[in-house]
Amino acid sequence: MSTGLSDLYQEVILDHSRHPRNFGAGESANRQARGNNPLCGDRVTVYLAVDGEHINDARFNARGCAISIASASMMTEMIKGKTVAQAKSLFDRFHTLVASDAGESSEANGDSDEDMTELASLSGVRAFPTRIKCATLAWHAMSAALDGADDGVKTE
Repeated sequence: MSTGLSDLYQEVILDHSRHPRNFGAGESANRQARGNNPLCGDRVTVYLAVDGEHINDARFNARGCAISIASASMMTEMIKGKTVAQAKSLFDRFHTLVASDAGESSEANGDSDEDMTELASLSGVRAFPTRIKCATLAWHAMSAALDGADDGVKTE
């Protein structure tokens, strides 16, 4: 990754962590799930307002590192207005981006859509396996909320 691109990615993460979008409990939420990363102490609760197959609103509360909060902020922005299937597909693509070598090759090939462009800022966690859990915690909670499960998601 070039230095300029690295700086831009770092700035995106810092902006979302310092000024998280959709932070706070959702009044219209009808689904929620909690996530916990016991290794570092990150905690997140994702609140979704789902009507049929559409996600009308997505919000979160979190206590954690910059990566965890930035990832949750980006996620809530991206899943609003999407269908449940689209949100789950986005989760799968994001997980591949940050957690596998396949994410590295698709990023290098430019195989990216508009949503994945901003999420690429989190791809650097791939080099730090324990930080992958920080980046994906909110996403696992979102997936659990979509499935109607609120028994608490753990990264372990």
